[in-house]
Amino acid sequence: MAKRTMICAGIDTGKSKLDVAIDGSSEQLQVDNTAEGYQVLSDWLRRHRVKRIGIEASGGYEQAVVAELRRKRFVVVVFQPAQVRAYARFKGQRAKNDKIDAALIAACTAAVRTVHAAPDPRLLPFAEQLTMIDQVGEDIARLKNRLESCRNGRIQQVWKEDLARLEKRKRSELKALVAAIREHRDLAERLDLIHSVSGAGLPTAVAILVRMPEIGKITREQAAALAGLAPYDDDSGQRVGGRHIEGGRKRLRRALYAAALPASMRWNPQLIALYKRLIAAGKLHKHALVACARKLLIFVNTVVARGIAWQKQPPQRNEVPATA
Repeated sequence: MAKRTMICAGIDTGKSKLDVAIDGSSEQLQVDNTAEGYQVLSDWLRRHRVKRIGIEASGGYEQAVVAELRRKRFVVVVFQPAQVRAYARFKGQRAKNDKIDAALIAACTAAVRTVHAAPDPRLLPFAEQLTMIDQVGEDIARLKNRLESCRNGRIQQVWKEDLARLEKRKRSELKALVAAIREHRDLAERLDLIHSVSGAGLPTAVAILVRMPEIGKITREQAAALAGLAPYDDDSGQRVGGRHIEGGRKRLRRALYAAALPASMRWNPQLIALYKRLIAAGKLHKHALVACARKLLIFVNTVVARGIAWQKQPPQRNEVPATA
């Protein structure tokens, strides 16, 4: 039987141009990063019978072409820049320009063995709005730091007015985002399941829904790894290093870590018990909070998978009397 191979392409994304290459071929293309360019690109890919396309995340400049290619039923793999750099080191490739990068991404795409399902396209505008809310929160934190170190009464008033404006903006944007989510019945039901978990406030629930669309469909270990909360070993030979977290989705991890403190101090009895047990065992406060954040995400993943709202007290098991 003849061996069938999948034809893969790679796209190097720029602000105004897209450079495209096909793995194992000298064929290359450059188009504008515009709607008109996407049409030329789609026609070119179909003409060359390309089935899978790889593209490197590039500060959001890739999002429009990714959405258009997926709409036209192409399989698109979005790589993090670190993945492409690591593949270049593996290949021993030092030269770098847009055409070389496109060919490298095409080779990287052909090497992929598992392609995950594309995320729900409805979540993309929600993710952009949530990022804006996060950025407003970061501006609020910076202003609070300025206010603490300021001694000029007039300038203090300026900062206070800006703080009030930004806090109002953050509340209104979150309210609008929740309302937009609730226009979709399935997303609204998932949001309510997440929010039912003690310690997962509404902002945290929205962050999990939007930034982890896989929630409820993956294992607890996969959920922790995607959020960057999975502890990894650091051992070599006779040396036993400390376990540490690494990688993952930064903004999601921040949201879960921020929720872990009040959840493990006040809201969730199981997390309170976990935190106390870890501290008693000699764990640092920060390490205990990371463990609580991971456990909170595991609770949410289980609740969504089962489709049953969180119960603060676990159901009592019926004791069966032992028989002689």
